[in-house]
Amino acid sequence: MTTPCNSVTIGLLQHAAGPQDSYEVVMARVETLAREAAARGAQIIATQELFSGSYFCQVEDSARMDLAESIPGPTTERLGKLARELNVEITASLFERRAAGIYHNTSVYLDATGAIIGKYRKMHIPDDPRFYEKYYFTPGDLGFQAVQGRHAKSGMLVCWDQWYPEAARLTAMLGAQIIFYPTAIGWYHGETPEDARQQRDAWITMHRAHAIANGCFVAAINRIGTEDDLKFWGTSMVIDPSGEIVAEASTDEPCVLTYTCNLARIEEIRRGWPFFRDRRIDAFGGLLQRFGADA
Repeated sequence: MTTPCNSVTIGLLQHAAGPQDSYEVVMARVETLAREAAARGAQIIATQELFSGSYFCQVEDSARMDLAESIPGPTTERLGKLARELNVEITASLFERRAAGIYHNTSVYLDATGAIIGKYRKMHIPDDPRFYEKYYFTPGDLGFQAVQGRHAKSGMLVCWDQWYPEAARLTAMLGAQIIFYPTAIGWYHGETPEDARQQRDAWITMHRAHAIANGCFVAAINRIGTEDDLKFWGTSMVIDPSGEIVAEASTDEPCVLTYTCNLARIEEIRRGWPFFRDRRIDAFGGLLQRFGADA
């Protein structure tokens, strides 16, 4: 039985997972970090996007689809065993094989018994140089998710979803107290220092905006290291409902980032900033259009 909690400690696992690292090497690394997070009091542990290996979407290569696995499958079984051992909940981002030729970028949520109690398939799929995700991933069809765990109600969104206020809003409207964003974002070698600064600043600003607009906690978990043409910028972080960055990792070091979220802050902030109260839901029909007033 789930009982209301006033606080929950989350643990974000930031690490490298390059092409040179085997699945076993990465999983051992993640398990070590997870044990450290649990030892520091984490009750919910979150991975970065596609955490069990390298970010393979930099090129279009059908052989890389062999990396996908079923859910439930080997990695969720391994994570379930870890959740039971540590008595924690885990949310993790995986490359899901749904059927022949149908793959998803999927987040799962496991409870402390190791059972999968939530699954979210990434809704927004990018197609940019070095981020050829449309080649690999079918857009999600499970809708937005808010999973009631033992300690909190958590939303699962993934990377490119970060740039869409509608996704965060709908997830918060389902009751999410914390929105987790597993992420793989970085710079490519040809970008200028100013380009790099602006991109990272914009990424941070979007997360802060989601926390403010929805009066909830936001947790982003990014990878580090250089993989092929991308240098990932880390900066995993936790943002409170006021938009303050309350915990932040470095740009280039592995990290177990833990933070205790005072869930009472949600009520406090929403009383002062009652954005849900004042939404003009009768005037939002235009959001169903691609752009402007034209169908």
